[in-house]
Amino acid sequence: MAVAVPERVELAESLVEFINEWKDQPGNLIMVLHRTQLEYGYLPEPVVMEVARQLGTPASKLFGVATFYNYFKLTPPGRNRIAVCLGTACYLKGAGELTDTFSDQLDVAVNGVTEDKEFSLEGVRCVGCCGLAPVVMVNGEVHGKLKPDGVQGVIEKYRNGQGE
Repeated sequence: MAVAVPERVELAESLVEFINEWKDQPGNLIMVLHRTQLEYGYLPEPVVMEVARQLGTPASKLFGVATFYNYFKLTPPGRNRIAVCLGTACYLKGAGELTDTFSDQLDVAVNGVTEDKEFSLEGVRCVGCCGLAPVVMVNGEVHGKLKPDGVQGVIEKYRNGQGE
């Protein structure tokens, strides 16, 4: 049985330059994967395969790093990215309950994407807004001191495109 080989992709010139700059540096994989994810929003398999070719590194090594660190995403995020801060201050002020509320109302698991690809939900470490705990960021916009009864309003704001 033949194994399907992902198509070869052409990387953006700026990414290729970055890879070449970091190619021979020790500990380069995290930096290169981070820059790649910034370019694509996640790490598509064909792109990771091409990055591995460019680095002269086995793709399994890149996938090993990408799957070890929670930061890296191998699936496309939703159009609206919800990040619930789970740092100590936020967690103590109810971030766990907020996460559960978002999950229930959107019918999506943490680190998942809604069926309509409208929202993705993730738990993240401290976002540096401890005075506003608990904090949720949607597409980089901070929603501080959020309570579970305010979750639906946040969802509707972005579902209707008002948050853009």
